[in-house]
Amino acid sequence: MTKTRIAIIGLGMAVTPHARGLMDLAEDIEVVHAFSPSEPRRRAFGERFPFPLCDSLDTILADDSVEAVAVFTPANTHCDIAMQCAAAGKHVLMEKPLDITTARAEQLVAACRDAGVKLGVVLQHRFRPAGMKLAQLLADGELGGIVGCSTIIRLWRPQSYYDEPGRGSFARDGGGVLISQGIHTLDLMMSLAGPIEAVTGFAATTPVHRMETEDMVCAAARFANGAIGTIDATTAAYPGFLEEIIFTCENGTALLRGTELLVQLHDGRRIAIEPDRSAGGTGADPMAFPHDYHRAVMADFAQAIREDRDPKVTGEEALRVHRLIDALIETGRTGSAVRIAS
Repeated sequence: MTKTRIAIIGLGMAVTPHARGLMDLAEDIEVVHAFSPSEPRRRAFGERFPFPLCDSLDTILADDSVEAVAVFTPANTHCDIAMQCAAAGKHVLMEKPLDITTARAEQLVAACRDAGVKLGVVLQHRFRPAGMKLAQLLADGELGGIVGCSTIIRLWRPQSYYDEPGRGSFARDGGGVLISQGIHTLDLMMSLAGPIEAVTGFAATTPVHRMETEDMVCAAARFANGAIGTIDATTAAYPGFLEEIIFTCENGTALLRGTELLVQLHDGRRIAIEPDRSAGGTGADPMAFPHDYHRAVMADFAQAIREDRDPKVTGEEALRVHRLIDALIETGRTGSAVRIAS
């Protein structure tokens, strides 16, 4: 089998789990270039990982042997980089979020679609075995229809996290707890429960943090299938707790807590997947988690290129969570219910 040849763009904090995953996948994926405009970052990355370093994006764009790029730069650069790569005929794997606004995210998705290249998005919670097992149970009808869904994201970030220039700002990150942290769990929730058609709630910046954007959101939601539920997200909950999604269904209840699944059915059956005790990232160190699920994202993306199919998480699917986040911010600002376009 011919290896998929990719280039890494962006060598900051987000690159580490991806680089570890790529080392594991060396038999299937070849990293041709690893690029950052920062010489110190290239040097630091080169000391940790055995990939060829590159000091120019133009080098990647001009290299016809590069089939795809994996973009791990700050969110406010995503659209511009993706458009250049798509125009050069490169498939794009994009770290979340797509960009800092939904308008720019839509522009990014359209550019990849118009160029005929694949766009995958790093929303790795979809690759956890617990979530995949629950998706199977729901598809098989074991639980019946979903009537309620509550999502709880209670994380901790110290003030030092937000003291980094631009972090927690609209200009660099596009928002706070929702787009930077909660996006993973919100995406997983909607992949299982379906789209949300309306939300009403509150958003705030608590006295715990000095930051521009929201660090706490509480909302009620109505799903397109008629189910109702709640969304509770914050980075002010010391010392940080595993995220939870609770599905109340016609035939039982399912709980996803971090990497754990517990299903209890009305007929007395119990289905469980034990938690991965190494999983973290809920507290002060946002990178304290294994790279298994990032590796799975990479493997799926490379396989999608080889099989000429869509990746598991497409740009169009990522836009759904962007629109939900917009609605949550809007209802927090106005106090009125906000409908979400399908």
